[in-house]
Amino acid sequence: MKKALLFLLAVTMVMTLALAACSQPSEGGTDAGDTAYIKNKGKLVVGVTVYEPMNYKDENNEWTGFDTEFTQAVATKMGVDVEFKIIDWDNKSLELESKAIDLVWNGMTLSDKVRESMDCSDAYVKNAQVVVMSADKAAEFTSIESVKDLKFAVESGSAGQDCATEFGLQATAVTAQSDALLEVFSGSADACIIDLTMANAMTGEGTSYESLKAAFKLNEEEYGIGCRKGSDMVETLNGYIKAMKEDGSLKAIADKYNLTLAD
Repeated sequence: MKKALLFLLAVTMVMTLALAACSQPSEGGTDAGDTAYIKNKGKLVVGVTVYEPMNYKDENNEWTGFDTEFTQAVATKMGVDVEFKIIDWDNKSLELESKAIDLVWNGMTLSDKVRESMDCSDAYVKNAQVVVMSADKAAEFTSIESVKDLKFAVESGSAGQDCATEFGLQATAVTAQSDALLEVFSGSADACIIDLTMANAMTGEGTSYESLKAAFKLNEEEYGIGCRKGSDMVETLNGYIKAMKEDGSLKAIADKYNLTLAD
C-alpha cells in the first residue's frame, strides 16, 4: 500500500511538472509577446535592403540613414542591441514569419498587399512612387500615357512594381531599387519606378546619378514598420513613434535626411 501511494505521488509530481512546462511561454514565440521575446534575447534583428536615405553604408562601412537612426533610438529605449540583416525584399514576409528577422524596417510602403502579409505600425514618413529617367528627357514625359511604350526597371516585391502592374507598364524586376536606377543609368531600361525618398537622395546634382531625374509622381504613400501577424510589437512601436514625434526627436532625424514625417 505504501509503495502504491509513493508511486501515485511520483506520477502526480511528474504530471504537474509536465503541465507547468507546457504552460510556460515558448522562448522564441509570441506566447509571451514579441516585445518580451526581443528584450529577453537582448537583440532586435531588422530586415533591410541598401536603400539611401533610409538604410545604407557610410564611408566606414557602418549602417546609417533615417531608418537606421530611428531603429537605434528605439533599440536603446528597449535596452537591446540592433542587427541589420540584408534580406530579399520579395521574401520579407517569409523572413518575418520564420523569425529570421524581428521587424521589416526599411522605408516600407503601407500598401494593402503589405498589410495582408504582416501587421504594421502607424505611418511615420511620407513618400511617393516616381518615374525616374534621363534628365534631358524628363520634360517629354509627364503622364502615364506618355510612358506606356517605355521599358521600366522595378524592384521585385516593391510598391514600384505594384504601380507598374497597376498602370500596365512594361517592367523588368530587379533585386533592389538601387539596381533599378543602375538599369536606367546604363541604358538597359528607359526609366524606373522607385521611392521619391531614394530619388531625392540618389539623383541630380552632387549625386552618383547626376544625369537622372524624377519626371513625375505616380501616387502618394507612407512608410510603416512590419511586424509578425498578431505581434504586440505594433503597440510597442506605435508608442515610441508617438513619443518621439511629441518630443521632437523623430523630426530632428527626418530633417537630417530631408524627409517629411507622416501626420
